[in-house]
Amino acid sequence: MDFPDIPNFSDPGIWLSLLTLTFLEIVLGVDNIIFISIISDKLDPAQQRKARNIGLLMAMVFRIILLLTITWIMKLKDPVFTIPFIKNEGVPLDMSWKDIILLAGGLFLVIKSTLEIHHKLEKPKHTESSKKIYSSMSSVVFQIVLVDAVFSFDSILTAIGLVDEVFIMIVAVVISIIIMMVFAGAISRFINKNPTLQMLALSFLIVIGVMLVAEAFHQKIAKSYIYSMIAFSLVVELLNMRMRKQNDPVELNDQRPVD
Repeated sequence: MDFPDIPNFSDPGIWLSLLTLTFLEIVLGVDNIIFISIISDKLDPAQQRKARNIGLLMAMVFRIILLLTITWIMKLKDPVFTIPFIKNEGVPLDMSWKDIILLAGGLFLVIKSTLEIHHKLEKPKHTESSKKIYSSMSSVVFQIVLVDAVFSFDSILTAIGLVDEVFIMIVAVVISIIIMMVFAGAISRFINKNPTLQMLALSFLIVIGVMLVAEAFHQKIAKSYIYSMIAFSLVVELLNMRMRKQNDPVELNDQRPVD
């Protein structure tokens, strides 16, 4: 594991690459923040910030380690076995370790998000003595680490295709994670405070999981379409939230006692 060479930062092209890659890392990290926000909500409020920071720090560590082992990462694209009954352009499908990791991660996201939606749709059983049962820190951190590994792998493969300098990739990862750590708390509170937005976020994670499964089977889905759909749905939901907020006072004023 060799430390990468430091590029010449007097070159404007280096700064442009750094800014572009940092922005891309933040965009690709949004789904990671959404998952961390939803999972950390199962913890005691006093532990949620700690869990989010651990999750994002683990993501940074994963990505730096992967960047320092690029040669090994590229070997993960080599075929491990072939599935003869699944054809890709008329040829039996070759599965690499990269495909296996994406498949496992995608299935985990789909199953986990579906179970979360089912749990939230269940009618809660309230009693006078009932208290909210919080998950353990270890179980939440374990789930976050699993998803971090998948998202980090996908993110680094994207970065490798854009920038040649490993040092620039590492700096971009560190900057993006720091920015995400600053805003993760606000994003988590906003998502968990709005049930409809939380359901929308879980739906996004299912879509992303399906996309990872499709990529594992060499079916390319343009990520621009996915993120455009997510952005459009988010804008519509924000408009709905604002409309509900404006209508609430009206509804309360209409409920006046009749003489």
